[in-house]
Amino acid sequence: MTEYGRGPGSEPWHPEDPLYGDQGWGGQQAAHGQSQYGDQQQSYPQDPYAQQPYAQDPYAQNHQQYPQQQYDQQSQQNQQQYDQQNQQQYGTPQQDPYAQQPGAQPQYDGGWDTGQQAAMPYGAEPQGPYAQQPGGYDASQDYYGTPEAYPPPQPPGRRDAAAEQQQQQQSTEWDPDEPQEETHPFFTGADEPVGREPRDDDDDPDDDGSRASRRDRGGSDRRGGKGKKKSRSGVACLVVSVVLLGGLGGVSYVGYTFWKKQFGAPADYAGVGTGQVEVEIPEGSLGYDIANILRKKGVIKSSDAFVAAQNDNPKGKLLQAGVYLMKKEMSAASAIELMLDPKSQNAFVIPEGTRNVQVYAKIDERLELEKGTTAKIAKTKAESLGLPDWADDDPDVKDPLEGFLFPAAYPVAKGSKPEDALKRMVTRANKEYADIDFEATAKKYNLDGPWEVLTVASLVQAEGLTHQDFRKMAEVVYNRLEPDNNVTNRKIEFDSAFNYLNNQSKIKISTKEIRNNPDPYNTYYHEGLPPGPIGNPGMDAIKASLNPTTNGYMFFISLDGKKTDFTKTMEEHEKLNTKWKEQQGLG
Repeated sequence: MTEYGRGPGSEPWHPEDPLYGDQGWGGQQAAHGQSQYGDQQQSYPQDPYAQQPYAQDPYAQNHQQYPQQQYDQQSQQNQQQYDQQNQQQYGTPQQDPYAQQPGAQPQYDGGWDTGQQAAMPYGAEPQGPYAQQPGGYDASQDYYGTPEAYPPPQPPGRRDAAAEQQQQQQSTEWDPDEPQEETHPFFTGADEPVGREPRDDDDDPDDDGSRASRRDRGGSDRRGGKGKKKSRSGVACLVVSVVLLGGLGGVSYVGYTFWKKQFGAPADYAGVGTGQVEVEIPEGSLGYDIANILRKKGVIKSSDAFVAAQNDNPKGKLLQAGVYLMKKEMSAASAIELMLDPKSQNAFVIPEGTRNVQVYAKIDERLELEKGTTAKIAKTKAESLGLPDWADDDPDVKDPLEGFLFPAAYPVAKGSKPEDALKRMVTRANKEYADIDFEATAKKYNLDGPWEVLTVASLVQAEGLTHQDFRKMAEVVYNRLEPDNNVTNRKIEFDSAFNYLNNQSKIKISTKEIRNNPDPYNTYYHEGLPPGPIGNPGMDAIKASLNPTTNGYMFFISLDGKKTDFTKTMEEHEKLNTKWKEQQGLG
């Protein structure tokens, strides 16, 4: 491109080109309000900011610096060529609606930046209505007079030359189109010069000339070390890759383990198991409690499998405390089924009315102990087993634990201690008796506290054949204890008490034997109740003692051992008694 316009060719000047028509320095530009297509002018409203006619052009003095004729010829050629092309393409050019009125001098010179206000000449005083008055604000300051100021605008020719020179200078410093090499030490190696390819002669420590020449060319020798390998970047990448792969592998393994633990099937054995093992389940044990006990005994493989099988079984929630005979390495489902079968339970059961001597013998047998071991422990450690405060310490009481080994099923596993079983039974009795109002019953029937109420319940339990008999039997006891009883003279006369003192269970007892034994438990010999309970009554017998019938019964007898007949008078009772002797061949 030339200094005064475009180069040779057929492309027309674009109207918006800043150098269209060589606007600016040559003085042949289309001024504000003047048409670009010729000398045609069109009227338009007076510019309110236009100067008065014949206002002096501030740049007119500079026009003489350049050859006026050369500018005029070039401008005319450009104008003619553009007009011809415009007429062929667009027809007759339209007049410029902003052409200036005749005779008006332009207030603004578009310069080489069209649409912008022309700058003031360097060193020239501003003119016009907006000129700064002498002595005004910053009147003497020259914005281009200091070394720190930006250089003043240059003419088009000079500006292009300066721009070309600046572009050449920048191209020697940095080329934006050239791809930049990575300079981070991770990729280049900390000991290699950044931004250049290593050369073979870099390895020669004696090549001082090449190093000096590189330093003269602006390079720098930053290797600094001795014989370090140039493949550090590759090794670093390999190390990072190994670390990343190891981390991904660890995360994958942890994720798989977590998924398997949360969503995978729990570990479980297959089949019904082998061998036999005794397992004790304490009271209050729930699903996971039971599962953990079974797992520790080797019955099941995992607690989760057992709980899942328990939830799948409709009767799985019916599992109770006790001792079970299980097998080892059973599937969870098989373990549930076996525990629901009563045959698998190996609990230690105390039936209602059982005497303590019988309980002791069973514990010895269960724990494979020498006979009498548990009885001795009960006698020596009775006070440490948790008896209530109201338990009688009468010296005539044969066994202070009698009546407190509550009838129920207990887990007495092999290897346990006898005192542990006894203490568990006493604890159960205290729990059951805590809900019984013994005091009110004792007061109502003139008894000496809860201890005697419990003794009445033990007699009812021992003599009654059925639960229907218990209330009637309790009435017989209370009626015979009445002070005005002149039929039996306040004697209970129960065979069960005599059998207790002899540790027997006979039906046939001779009159001579029963009338002559002075033992405190012989109710044929002594008035009132025996010194203490004669067995361990169940809850039905205890409740019957709290609420007896009121029919006036004084006597009872069973002719067939299945049914008890109750009577009110001695005459009725003697008739039944004679009949019973005939049946027994004692007539």
